Amino acid sequence: MAYPGYGGGFGNFSGQMPGTGPPVLPGGYSGYPAYVNSYPSAGDPMWTYFTAVAGQDGEVDAEELQKCLTQSGISGTYSPFSLETCRIMIAMLDRNYTGKMGFNEFKELWTALNAWKQHFITIDQDRSGTVEHHELNQAIAAMGYRLSPQTLAAIVKRYSKNGRIFFDDYVACCVKLRALTDFFQRRDHLQQGVVNFIYDDFLQGTMAI
Repeated sequence: MAYPGYGGGFGNFSGQMPGTGPPVLPGGYSGYPAYVNSYPSAGDPMWTYFTAVAGQDGEVDAEELQKCLTQSGISGTYSPFSLETCRIMIAMLDRNYTGKMGFNEFKELWTALNAWKQHFITIDQDRSGTVEHHELNQAIAAMGYRLSPQTLAAIVKRYSKNGRIFFDDYVACCVKLRALTDFFQRRDHLQQGVVNFIYDDFLQGTMAI
């Protein structure tokens, strides 16, 4: 359910008004559902990227994820993802707090990254590798978030450099928005936009991202 402060979808860039798109699927995105294991992992083209860097436990940490994404070329002509951005990517999907990511989570991340990348390309019309603050605000609204001007100003201040937002920072912003919204929504049982936090629970959720 989408309402003020929540996103109607995390990858829905079709131009629909916030909250009017299809429902968000568990673990997935509006228009970009989570992957389902309907075929062996070895038959997946992304399996090669993943297994090249994954440890014996079949998972990747932030440094391994950074190497994997760099080798895959998903950043295109933009700069590779920073280690800090890779850390919050893992935190977004690390539901058991292991600090690592399995193959299914990697595929879910891949879907989100491609959606965010395509939207960034759309708004980066001069191909400078950056977007302006008002374009970031528009992108956030297109993802279904209804945020106050004060919150949007704080986000721009956090993720912009000299008034411009680079691709890596744009993705970091998208990841953190989704992760924090998920954290809040899981505790908002009545879906009223109000949650009572235990201090320790608040710290666990926010410090991990």
